[in-house]
Amino acid sequence: MAVREQLAVPIPAAPLTGAVGSLVAPDRKARTPLGDALRRLRRDKAALVGLAIVALMALLAITAPLIARHGPIEQELIQRLKPPTLNHPFGTDNLGRDVFSRVLHGGRISLRVGFVSVTMGLVIGSFLGLLAGYGGRVADTFISRAMEIVLAFPSTLLAIAIVAARGPGIDNTMLAIGVVSVPVYARLMRSSVIALREREFVVAARCVGASNNRILFGHILPNGMTPLIVQATLGIATAIIESAALGFLGLGAQPPTAEWGLMLTDARNFLLNAPWAMIFPGAAIMVTVLGFNLFGDGLRDALDPQMKQ
Repeated sequence: MAVREQLAVPIPAAPLTGAVGSLVAPDRKARTPLGDALRRLRRDKAALVGLAIVALMALLAITAPLIARHGPIEQELIQRLKPPTLNHPFGTDNLGRDVFSRVLHGGRISLRVGFVSVTMGLVIGSFLGLLAGYGGRVADTFISRAMEIVLAFPSTLLAIAIVAARGPGIDNTMLAIGVVSVPVYARLMRSSVIALREREFVVAARCVGASNNRILFGHILPNGMTPLIVQATLGIATAIIESAALGFLGLGAQPPTAEWGLMLTDARNFLLNAPWAMIFPGAAIMVTVLGFNLFGDGLRDALDPQMKQ
């Protein structure tokens, strides 16, 4: 009986603040929206592949002077239209220039155009979207109608018109692509502001006497940037294509600058005799755009609150 009574003595349960609680509580406290998004992004293999492609292309562009054996504008007329060799891995073009070197250096220009033009469109569009969504009916009507007028024109055609009016060149190319992309970010920000301006935290900030600038830039803007970040990632791919299109038409970078669209223009007359001069810059455009699209799609899924498990 003594043994049974000893076995029947109940064992006190461990408090929640003990060993078990110390393992569970910190994990719950450590879970944040950003951490959940990063975990979903790490599980997306396509997004990781896209990020790896973008990182690789950026690394190759940055280290182009160290990797390439020849200069991007260095000419060897006796080596013109030569197929790929160990000395010229991508062959040579119609002026004897190393296609491999020009592709690497062309990545510098294309990536710079993509990032600068998207940043320009993002900053201007976000500001206009904030004004349209929070500035009242008059500001909303004026800005929205102006954005609709810009969107009425095909983006490539409008970019061509801007570059043609200001003159060809990389700076005007970035300006044109940035202006064309402004309405996209303005409309996204306007939608975010309209959805957030009546939320509890905004009403509370307004009740305690916060200024409009404080509400806009301290509360609404940080919470409404998610769709714009995703669009900016995808917009870089679009900007690279637009830059290549303007370069192909002779309105972007000017000879002898190494730029992917301009390289396609120079090589189109030699497609049958030297297809490598057109294949490699075209493949560089395709791979870079694919990387940004894969990463942008994965980032959109990771930042979408409905994707939480």
